[in-house]
Amino acid sequence: MIGERIRLLRREKGLSITKLASLAGISKSYLSYIERNIQKNPSLQVLSKIAITLDTTIEYLLGEQQEMYTTSYMKQDSNMIDEEWEVLFQKAIEQGMSKEDFMEIHDFVKYKNWMSSQKKV
Repeated sequence: MIGERIRLLRREKGLSITKLASLAGISKSYLSYIERNIQKNPSLQVLSKIAITLDTTIEYLLGEQQEMYTTSYMKQDSNMIDEEWEVLFQKAIEQGMSKEDFMEIHDFVKYKNWMSSQKKV
């Protein structure tokens, strides 16, 4: 499933496997293994690099999100957090957390949940 979604998005964006691998900073052979479902459990770091390059989310690549939302679409929907979340974010920012730090934590939680679901199957 991951490989199929990556291949579909790559083709929609008109990228060759070589170009996507180069832009994402991963090897062409490893990307090929993922797309052909030979490598079924790519690391969070690799998925994150691919998702960023394809302007999508790790959730979409993992199949947790049915529709493909781009990261730019998600940025437009930022008015949907309640006050408690705003306070938590503000405290984290005051303590030095960057957007990249938050996205890394977010991606880790999603990946961990996905790995847990794979063990149950």
